[in-house]
Amino acid sequence: MKLKIFSDQRYAWLQAFIYALLISTLVFLPFVIMDKGLFFYYGDFNVQQIPFYQLVHRAVRSGDMGWNWYTDLGANFIGSYSFYNLYSPFFWLTLPFPTEALPYLMAPLLVLKTACAALTGCLYISRFVADRRYAVLGGLLYAFSGFATYNIFFNHFHEVIVFFPLLLLALEMLVVDGKRGYFAIAVAVNCMINYWFFIGSVVFTVLYFFVRSASHGWQMDWRKFLLVALESVLGVMAACFALVPSVLAILGNPRTTSDNILTGWGFWLYGHEQRLPAILESIFFPPDIPSRPNFFPDHGAKWASLSAWLPMIGPAFVLGYLFSTPRSWLKRLLLTSLVIALVPGLNSVFILFNHSYYARWFYMPLLLMALASVVALERYRIRHASVDLMRGLRCTAVICGVIVFAIGFTPQEVDGEEVVGLMKYPERFWIYAAIVALGLLTVFLIMRYLCDHPQFFKVFGVSLGCICVIYSVSMIAMGRQHSDDRDWMKSIAMDGAKELTLPDEGTFARADIYDNMDNLGMYWGLPNIQAFHSIVPVSLMEFYPSVGVKRDVSSKPQPEYYELRSLLSVRWLFVDENEPQEHQPSTPYFTPVDNQLGFNIYENDNFLPMGFGYDKYITRQQFESTDETLRARLLHKAVLIEDDDVDNIRQIIDRLPISLEEDLTESAYLQDVEARRASSAGLFERDNGGFTSEIFLPKDEIVFFSVPYDKGWSATVNGIETKVLKVNGGFVGVPGAAGYNRIRFDYRAPGLTGGVAITIFGIMLLALYLFVTRRPGPEEGKRRPDPRRRRAAAELFLDLSQKEVREETLPDAQDESAENLFEAFGAPGAGTGPAPVLGASEADQQEDGQQQAEQLAHEGAQPDPGLPHQEGHDGQADGDQHDTPADRKDHGVAGLLDGGEVAGEDEVESADEEGKGV
Repeated sequence: MKLKIFSDQRYAWLQAFIYALLISTLVFLPFVIMDKGLFFYYGDFNVQQIPFYQLVHRAVRSGDMGWNWYTDLGANFIGSYSFYNLYSPFFWLTLPFPTEALPYLMAPLLVLKTACAALTGCLYISRFVADRRYAVLGGLLYAFSGFATYNIFFNHFHEVIVFFPLLLLALEMLVVDGKRGYFAIAVAVNCMINYWFFIGSVVFTVLYFFVRSASHGWQMDWRKFLLVALESVLGVMAACFALVPSVLAILGNPRTTSDNILTGWGFWLYGHEQRLPAILESIFFPPDIPSRPNFFPDHGAKWASLSAWLPMIGPAFVLGYLFSTPRSWLKRLLLTSLVIALVPGLNSVFILFNHSYYARWFYMPLLLMALASVVALERYRIRHASVDLMRGLRCTAVICGVIVFAIGFTPQEVDGEEVVGLMKYPERFWIYAAIVALGLLTVFLIMRYLCDHPQFFKVFGVSLGCICVIYSVSMIAMGRQHSDDRDWMKSIAMDGAKELTLPDEGTFARADIYDNMDNLGMYWGLPNIQAFHSIVPVSLMEFYPSVGVKRDVSSKPQPEYYELRSLLSVRWLFVDENEPQEHQPSTPYFTPVDNQLGFNIYENDNFLPMGFGYDKYITRQQFESTDETLRARLLHKAVLIEDDDVDNIRQIIDRLPISLEEDLTESAYLQDVEARRASSAGLFERDNGGFTSEIFLPKDEIVFFSVPYDKGWSATVNGIETKVLKVNGGFVGVPGAAGYNRIRFDYRAPGLTGGVAITIFGIMLLALYLFVTRRPGPEEGKRRPDPRRRRAAAELFLDLSQKEVREETLPDAQDESAENLFEAFGAPGAGTGPAPVLGASEADQQEDGQQQAEQLAHEGAQPDPGLPHQEGHDGQADGDQHDTPADRKDHGVAGLLDGGEVAGEDEVESADEEGKGV
């Protein structure tokens, strides 16, 4: 006996979840077994996703959510990790587990995210199909799209894939069904989980809103427009506790400033000759793995998430839909999305016109591509002539063949030798070509020989699942070829923190893990100046370039900047013991002291404890007039004071004389180190709120801490509130008096208090809005559904050859039984269980049925013989046992009241003119 959830269309969302859960388990299970319960990939997944999860998990469980000491030289915890995983519901699920278990949860979380993406995709698509089994297929296409598989590399992108469909679904519910509050909640959730992706979501949702508003299904008016605008504002307000501190943390970041805005010809034309063909190719083939482009190796976007491929079918069914649909809102959105992708300036709208190329919004049109595909498939199976799927399949096969021939057989010269093929990795290229060929051949055979077969859904679904497993496993296996040794990852990176022992562990000191795996210090819980993290304090972005060190997405000070190590309180240098002698760092003043975990450990002879005083200062003009390579030495001699603070500081300490300013020799540097050490802090303790330092000064001085400056810092000296100075080009400092000083720094993320206040106020307004606009209970059941909304249910589904839609072709349902609706109209899926009428309550439907019966009795009319009575139908467990599509070609509209708006708009216009009777 079948489980009810697999035979009842009301549980289509659960079916999609379970199927995706099983498929994704098959994808990851082989690698989890190979990694003995873990899952390692390569690149960012290993060096960011895993250690970030551990770091955030440890911080949240310990309550250390203010300032994080393990992110570069220190960072605003909320600002640095809200983009990654801090507000992810999937991360929250890990909190009951110990931090050591996080690496073992990475694969299960990816499985769960994929299943949830299929669920939410199915929920959205189910509004636009008559038989919800097509929505299950659509959800699987969306969840296993090339974009989703590519971004296993950036696994925190999967959160936005999961929650974006709810944004469009809630918008439909608000405008079409009049269900209030859901859209505001969806806006809040999408804004909260990732503020940066929310920008793109807003852009696409606005586009969706205006295109849908132009269709007849929405019946847009000013009242609905204002409701959408109001709920949008309330949703953003509800998310401000996360949004405000996150946005303030990146203001001024060089990657987000106006200097990076796309302008000139670059707004209209891509500068790389391979970029346009790469975008088009991404629709027809599975994605290249991140950082290793293959089809078009020089298109200049190695981490752009460039993929718009649907598994197995590619764009075949989308093309069939586009070829067969004269005009519809879905067609407009798909074609508009294509134009946006091909024009650099329009594509950049999703990242605030930044000149860097990213395609990280492609999951949005992919959802619509999945919708168009299953709508076309459903229409094709009911009436073969209405959609030419085979034409779309042929076009896809031809285009794929042309791409394979052009790239696979064009000769080129490489390193003086002539080779055949333009691809960079030939074996991978041919594997992808074989996967695409297998998928298209499978689709062709199913559509040609099994389209009308009772087991169509089973065959199509199993085939889709197999292709998803094959291509996903292939991609992951290719990526793992570029991974660090997995045994090393387990024994050294993950378990190293338990085994590493350093002297004086109670004293704060930073490490320099030279030329090794990025963020290894995070794995070990060791503050490290080598850091791979995009979102760090703006002051760090300013400081490093000022002393000659590049700072883009990572901090990697070269070993020759040994003076920088003492300034930043670096005590330990780790060098791989297997590193060839010629690659050993040329860093003087570091003495070998130990060998642990396969690393030679050196101690900095010029180590300066965290917190030391200066009795001289220099101005910004003095600093910038000094040779860039000598500025770190200069900062040991005197503290750099910004121009706004000079007038106050000159009353405490003197300006550095020119004679000393020019004395930047090696011996002078060593003398300056000793001078700073003589006035260094005797105590430096960190806690969840900030840090405390105790220092004895021989005279009035400026006390410097190599802690990045941030507006969230406040300070007291001996209990007296003191202004926090920005010193040495990007760090904090305070004046200290001669003698004993107890210095306390406290940190609170800027905007957090205001953001929380706005969130509370927004939630209160949302509650008030829902209370004021609620419908009276007794009247709600009597409210008749809008006839135009009922007609709009046919908008994407109606047969294209039917030029007139009479209102009587949309009968009122007497109950919520999908089996009766499907039986009445001859659509596949009878007996599959209840499917509620869109926008109508049970009372609405019953009243409609009664009134229709009364009208027929009054007019002396007889029921249409083509529409059997709905009472007493004995539906079967499997809807495929009913009439074949060929037998149903003249039955008319199929199950229109169950979906949303699925056809061309000329039919709806005809309905507006002729339909008067519902």
